[in-house]
Amino acid sequence: MKFTKMHGAGNDYVYVNCFEEPVASPAEVAVKVSNRNFGIGSDGLILIMPSDKADVRMRMFNSDGSESEMCGNGIRCVAKYAYDHGIVNKTEITVETGAGILTLQLFPNDANKVDRVRVNMGPPRLAREEIPMNGSPVSQVVSEELTVLDKTFKITCVSMGNPHCIIYVDDVANFPVATYGPLIENHQLFPRRTNVEFIQIISRGEVKQRTWERGAGETLACGTGASAVCVAGVLNNVTDRTILNHLAGGDLELEWVEHGPVFMTGPATEVFSGEITL
Repeated sequence: MKFTKMHGAGNDYVYVNCFEEPVASPAEVAVKVSNRNFGIGSDGLILIMPSDKADVRMRMFNSDGSESEMCGNGIRCVAKYAYDHGIVNKTEITVETGAGILTLQLFPNDANKVDRVRVNMGPPRLAREEIPMNGSPVSQVVSEELTVLDKTFKITCVSMGNPHCIIYVDDVANFPVATYGPLIENHQLFPRRTNVEFIQIISRGEVKQRTWERGAGETLACGTGASAVCVAGVLNNVTDRTILNHLAGGDLELEWVEHGPVFMTGPATEVFSGEITL
């Protein structure tokens, strides 16, 4: 199988051009290629596929083989690959995902290679049933208490096509993400599990984020999570509608348009290409 390793702010995936070759049993392939000791090493597998609804289609599999609806960092890399490798020849494209069809604006550099992408992530889903969460279906989850082990957190939950649980902490760098992340991910509140964002507020326009990603563990960045964090900050009146989010792998720029979509702008980087025998 031919592949290309790419990352968006350190959130790395193995990409396969399914315009040229199919991938059988992608869930199994995702587990094998993601292994950082015996495989290529990644947070998962992303397939770049033909679509009858958009310019390209994206399917995304976590490192444990589970399929997710969307990946904000991954979709930027899909756009970069499609442009740089000649699948598309325009700087505004559409991508079909499990969370719907998204529109992306591409920014080529002087060498005519894309290094930044702006994604229309669509409007957030805020009702419990849309996230999904157990409980009263129409209610929003803003600063709701959740007790895990010895701590009671105030959680805000948002879906950006996939579920996110946002928690504010005083010192995100030293917070035990690996302890509480998996327990919240698999909490009975979330019938399809959830991603968990731990956030430190720097100012109304700036935050720091660490993410425990559903099916992958802690990752260096999460684009849908950063988008959800932008929304949560407005719902809690702790940040503005436009923020700069510092993640371990790099920075993302977010804007939540009032009564409209979230826009995310960030880098997309190709690392190397190769071939692996499965």
